[in-house]
Amino acid sequence: MIVVTGATGNVGRTLVRILTEDGVPVTAVARNIAGPGTVAADLAEPESLRGAFEGADALFLLAAGERPYDVLDVAKAAGVRKVVLVSSQGAGTRPEVYAQPRQFEAAVRESGLDWTILRPGGLDSNAFAWAESIRARRTAAAPFGDMGLPFVDPDDVATVAAAVLRDERHAGATYTLTGPAPTTPRARAAAIARALGEPVTFAEQSRAEAYELMASFMPLPVVEGTLAILGEPTEEEQRVSPDVERVLGRAPGTFAAWAERNATAFR
Repeated sequence: MIVVTGATGNVGRTLVRILTEDGVPVTAVARNIAGPGTVAADLAEPESLRGAFEGADALFLLAAGERPYDVLDVAKAAGVRKVVLVSSQGAGTRPEVYAQPRQFEAAVRESGLDWTILRPGGLDSNAFAWAESIRARRTAAAPFGDMGLPFVDPDDVATVAAAVLRDERHAGATYTLTGPAPTTPRARAAAIARALGEPVTFAEQSRAEAYELMASFMPLPVVEGTLAILGEPTEEEQRVSPDVERVLGRAPGTFAAWAERNATAFR
């Protein structure tokens, strides 16, 4: 049985569906979740996870909360043998900023369990932040409108996770997950416009405007790190990784395909 934490998120929701459709027993875990095969629990409170982990042999772990060692101790006590962590590309490229995922990575490597670490770059689903403004005004705003990064489809992250959870050959690997090519915020807004069949106006924010908005819901060090990646990415952050294709045997999906699949969110 596989436990999927963050089961209501953009990656976890798809991962639960893939595993369930393949006939794999799954326990879906999130803070606010209900229904058969689900457990409401919080990674910030490791003791709440005991019931979810009972009978599991593998764990898909979201880097959430501040007690990764305690979470993994609970998992090991329940008999979990394998953990797949979804971390962040920034844990490798900007470790001084992405301290939380770095801590989770260290805990996983030191756990004594079989482990695999997934480091996605920016997710295509970040574009959902535009959903309200596109629905209401057909506008999308972002800083650094012409800076390209190889954002990745969260469904590809979930598909990679499903593969490595069930294949021992990925033990001890760290995979960077990106899309097939860099895309700019302006180009992503245009792709959503094509999916809708209607114009969408792109408005470029200043760095200060983006900082003020992001600081309303993100820790300030993460805001600084995120803006640095968006505006002054390193060569590694701009590079297309081969790891999605290495695991899945196919190229990762494009942002345009993601926009077509999720067009209803912007109508």
